[in-house]
Amino acid sequence: MPSPFAPTALIGESFVGEGANAAHTNIVIGRKGGPVETAWATALATPSAGHVPFMTVVRPSVPVKPLTLFVAKAAAEGELHQRATWGSAQAGLAQGVADAVDEGLVPAEEADDLLIIAAVWVNPAVDDLDVSFRNQRAAAYGAVRAAVTGTPTVTEIQAAAKEGPANPFYTPTAEVLAR
Repeated sequence: MPSPFAPTALIGESFVGEGANAAHTNIVIGRKGGPVETAWATALATPSAGHVPFMTVVRPSVPVKPLTLFVAKAAAEGELHQRATWGSAQAGLAQGVADAVDEGLVPAEEADDLLIIAAVWVNPAVDDLDVSFRNQRAAAYGAVRAAVTGTPTVTEIQAAAKEGPANPFYTPTAEVLAR
C-alpha cells in the first residue's frame, strides 16, 4: 500500500508582490489525527488579542478543502485592512489552496483527510483589494507548492546565502555582510 500524502507535516513559504499589497504566507500541511490537527484545533480554540484564527471559506458556509486555518500575522486595524484580511486575503488563500488541489499538488482524494494552517501577512497599509487577492492567491499556491515539493533545497538556500540575505524590509550592505 502506498504511503499517504503528508504523513506528518509539510511546510512551505511564499512571498509575492511588492509594497503594501504584497502577500507573505507560511503553510503547514498535515493529516487529521496527527500533530497538525492538534495545532489547528488549539489555534482555533485559543485566539489572542488581534489574532483570531478562522476557517478559510471559498464562500460563506463553503470551507476550502483541505480545511485551512487563516492565522493573521498582523492585527486587522482600520476598515480597509479588515476588508483585506477577512476579504481579499482570505479569498486569495482559499483560491490558492483550491488551485493546488485542482492542479494535483494536493491529491483531491485526500483533501478531506488533510488540514492546512496558513500564517498570512496582510500589510496594514494595504490599498488595493484586487492586488491583495491576486498576490495572496499566488502566495498560497506557492507556499503549498514549496511544501509539497520540499523547496527550496538546502543547495538553493546555501547559494542564496552566499549572495547575502535580502527581504523587502532589510538588505544588509556588503560592509555589514563582511566577516
